[in-house]
Amino acid sequence: MSFLDNYEGVAERIKRFWATYPEGKIHTSIVDVDIKSGYILVECRIYKKYEDEHPAGIDYAFGNVATYNVNMKKWFVEDTVTSAIGRCAGLVLGTDTRPTQENMRQAENIDVQMVQESAQDVDLWATSISEDLVPAASAIEQIKSQLGGVQVAAAPICPHGHMIWRSGDKAGKAWGGYMCVEKTKAKQCSPRWFVLASDGQWKPQV
Repeated sequence: MSFLDNYEGVAERIKRFWATYPEGKIHTSIVDVDIKSGYILVECRIYKKYEDEHPAGIDYAFGNVATYNVNMKKWFVEDTVTSAIGRCAGLVLGTDTRPTQENMRQAENIDVQMVQESAQDVDLWATSISEDLVPAASAIEQIKSQLGGVQVAAAPICPHGHMIWRSGDKAGKAWGGYMCVEKTKAKQCSPRWFVLASDGQWKPQV
């Protein structure tokens, strides 16, 4: 018997959610991401009923590509989203263990040598803050530069949940905006349109 037998898998947890709340809904969104650095923070919101304005549970999952084995590195984004759903479903349904079976299997397979090499000892008392610790404002600017200088505002919420950002190019002109997640077109909320300004920033259309 493996210690993993004590943990519930994400698939089982999601099936249990739909069996308990067949009229519910699951929303995920990216809070922060830097593909070049190899990390992503995903938020999951679960509602017991589709029309509920407020979620029954909110939880997060942080994914770092460095902690994945070679065969799973290309799926670290999808795996992190799945992890957020599993954790949030456990929060709503109630479970003895917040981590899922997949979480614990990943933890078991982490290359110890890799972690030791990446987690070098740092003496903060002997380190200049200005040299090694990046202030929040600088971190934000760094993220903006790595994302090509395009900063998108936080996702707005409509009566149907978190709106989804979509963008594209039509006839050589960039377009973007937040769209309602309601599947029935007649019931969808109006899009929140943005325009790409000359400084490379997306700004609300006025």
